Amino acid sequence: MIQTEDMEFAPRIITPENTDEDGDIEVNLRPQTLHEYIGQDKVKENLAIYIEAAKRRGEPLDHVLLYGPPGLGKTTLSAIIAHELGVNLRVTTGPAIEKPGDLVSLLTSLSDNDVLFIDEIHRLSHAVEEILYPAMEDRVIDIIIGKGPSARSIRMDLKPFTLIGATTRAGQLSAPLRDRFGVIQRLELYTKDQLTDIIRRSAMILGIPCETDGAAEIAGRSRGTPRIANRLLKRVRDFADVMGNGQITQQIVSIALGRLDIDELGLDSLDRRMLEMIIKGYGGGPVGLETLASAINEESVTLEDVCEPFLMQLGFLGRTPRGRVATKLAYEHLGYTRPDDGVRGQLSFG
Repeated sequence: MIQTEDMEFAPRIITPENTDEDGDIEVNLRPQTLHEYIGQDKVKENLAIYIEAAKRRGEPLDHVLLYGPPGLGKTTLSAIIAHELGVNLRVTTGPAIEKPGDLVSLLTSLSDNDVLFIDEIHRLSHAVEEILYPAMEDRVIDIIIGKGPSARSIRMDLKPFTLIGATTRAGQLSAPLRDRFGVIQRLELYTKDQLTDIIRRSAMILGIPCETDGAAEIAGRSRGTPRIANRLLKRVRDFADVMGNGQITQQIVSIALGRLDIDELGLDSLDRRMLEMIIKGYGGGPVGLETLASAINEESVTLEDVCEPFLMQLGFLGRTPRGRVATKLAYEHLGYTRPDDGVRGQLSFG
């Protein structure tokens, strides 16, 4: 598929992935305790019990797996867990651990009850995973010294530790690795009220005057994701400083996000192009993902991982065995009249 430079390198402001633009500001906005952490109430309640029980027994917390869409606070939660336990936190990613020796170096450098956080843990290589299994279960690692007939195995004891794995694709974790996590928690998209509270907290930390109506307007367009909400807050601040008196109001938010081509539900130009191509180019569908990606000159993985989950959550997109279908709600939102022959195929919104 041919792609222009602009399309390949221009980042979407509403991407839930971490970007260079977020930088240190996102770190400064992160809560430090479970009490400060807004949202994910069930996860917080369970973790608070597990943490307190581990502290009373003087043992490390059981290994934790956090999964869910990007931008919901998995890295933040790992830091909070380490802070609540009063131990050190080591942070790495699955792709960064290229060889078994890299993981051995990390594990042997941990102190008693420390937390090792591995983001994108589903991207660990099979060879690295094999080292991780005995480390998680028995707190030992087996090191092979030498090659051929003279090779021998040395078993090394590890200090007690907690592994926290984070992934956006829990289904890609191997069963042996997934089964070794004692605590498995799914993070859900945030409600508008929760995001409003997060935006007001961020505005206070950054010293940005922000009215409640303005925060709520940003929250409604943030796709249920705190990372996007904080990013939009920073962009709206620029418009408030130049076009207003520096205060973020509902009117300023509407003007700013309208200029950024983000509508009242959080859809951007790519979301609308995808839906419009299904409606106008393929009669509402069904259309295959690869065909759709080629038609709008985008990567299929971008449509599948970033656009589709949100559009399906809104009820704008359905899946059939033959491809993607635009729903009645999508027609109504984009101002199109839907044909009377109904939806072709049986829809799946799960």
